[in-house]
Amino acid sequence: MLSISTCWNSGRHTDGAAMLEELLEFGFDRIELGHGIRLSLTQGILEMREKGRVEFSSLHNFCPLPVEILTPSPDCLLFSSHREMERERAIRQTLQTIDFAARLGAPNVVLHCGRVVMEPVTAQLIELAAAGRHLSPEYARLKTQAVIRREKIAPKFVARLKDCLTRIVEHAAKKGVRLGLESRQAYEEIPSEREFDELLEAYPAPTVGYWHDIGHTQIRANLGFVDHAEWLAKVRPRLTGCHLHDVLWPGRDHLAPFTGGSVDYQKLIPLLPKETLFVWEMSPRRTKEEIAESLRRWKETFGS
Repeated sequence: MLSISTCWNSGRHTDGAAMLEELLEFGFDRIELGHGIRLSLTQGILEMREKGRVEFSSLHNFCPLPVEILTPSPDCLLFSSHREMERERAIRQTLQTIDFAARLGAPNVVLHCGRVVMEPVTAQLIELAAAGRHLSPEYARLKTQAVIRREKIAPKFVARLKDCLTRIVEHAAKKGVRLGLESRQAYEEIPSEREFDELLEAYPAPTVGYWHDIGHTQIRANLGFVDHAEWLAKVRPRLTGCHLHDVLWPGRDHLAPFTGGSVDYQKLIPLLPKETLFVWEMSPRRTKEEIAESLRRWKETFGS
């Protein structure tokens, strides 16, 4: 199944129906409501759904956004926060997203899971790699220090996340909505690959699954944190869906597939089940022509 996220055009629309109509012109099977859906867009969205004009593959938490947030901000509230009030609000907003998904008939909600509070390292590693210094002693030292630091302090952040997920998972199960824990690009973010093992073991399928972001994981692979194909083959049994975008080496993402990025789709896509949900998650900077050509080449290569 092929879908496209509203992250491409939600920022320039004031009417939810017009936003969806623009996306329908591409010919995707479904639409994902991204993490930039303001409350003012929901009326048009609901009207389109009631008229049978659109079907939704997924919602990206938080959807709609908290009322005070006016721009896409999936990390405006963190499950891993040391502030109890923030965690509680993150839970409440997520329950609202699940309720909205159920109302729209969307089977999936995609979650960002938080981050470990540590000295950021990912941007520095990308900068070094872009300068051709990813094999340098400086790069190795910076990366090693980050791994040691993160491994030492991460458990308390993951524990906070699990406390939040326990309540969220229970509500999602009652509503018949699947939760996809999304792979992230930054090393500071949760979960790491090892933490995914822990989380997926703790929460049952099909309510909780793994949401594979091809672009994010490719960046982690470019930085030497994971082998993309090996990881994908390992986690495939718990796959819920996939965000699709390309990456210009080493860390510029959200490009349209087949338009000049470095992701090896011919190697990766055969590792996934044929019924996999693929959601085009495009930067607002991508043109209509780029997206249309990307979809055409995808269908030509992998079918619809």
